[in-house]
Amino acid sequence: MKLKDKVAIVTGAAAGIGLATARKFASEGAIVVLCDRSAEGVEREAFSLSASGHTAVARAVDVTDRAGVDAVVADLKRQFGRIDILVNNAGITQDARLQSMSEAQFDKVIDVNLKGVFNCTQAVVDTMLEQQRGVVLNASSVVGIYGNFGQTNYAASKFGVIGFTKTWARELGPKGIRVNAVCPGFIATDILSTMPDKVLEGFRNACWQRRLGEPGEIANVYAFLASDDASFVNGTAIEVSGGLSV
Repeated sequence: MKLKDKVAIVTGAAAGIGLATARKFASEGAIVVLCDRSAEGVEREAFSLSASGHTAVARAVDVTDRAGVDAVVADLKRQFGRIDILVNNAGITQDARLQSMSEAQFDKVIDVNLKGVFNCTQAVVDTMLEQQRGVVLNASSVVGIYGNFGQTNYAASKFGVIGFTKTWARELGPKGIRVNAVCPGFIATDILSTMPDKVLEGFRNACWQRRLGEPGEIANVYAFLASDDASFVNGTAIEVSGGLSV
């Protein structure tokens, strides 16, 4: 198992890519900490994983609440003695064209998708520095590479996450901490479930594999990057989109 006994925090773990990642990490032997604003969601999944023989705990936390993030990280450090992996997966969308996007919509997406990544990473970095070892994985998006109509706020946040990734790889790489980003394309999660069929068909046609991606396909990439198989991968932003940009 590639992640045996590694302590891994996954934010936004109640559903979608975060949940798939937590399950994948557990299957690879990690001690998984499922974090989400939805306490019920992560507690249910942690119970299910534990019943299946894995080690999993749940923590209710809002990544925009810095004091809450710090408290959770301190508690995990006391409980497990170390933190090996952080997956900054939590994120939201509040789409609108530039002319109609409200300041509140802009601020909320930046606060969760960008400031939340900063909060969580800064909260764990001292522990990783003490260990002289750690992995930080950030959720960007193909929108963070190419932009997208109606997503000024989301694109800005995901471009910013790539900037975080490359900066932290420079700062922390010499100290044994790898930082990478994953840029998913159109993935079959709850975010897409509310979209009209015509829009979803357009997403499928934009991908050369003519389908939406599955959350587990993103989780597989996270598992690789978290493992020692990726020991010389640092500062990258890996597109996982089925060839969307080809």
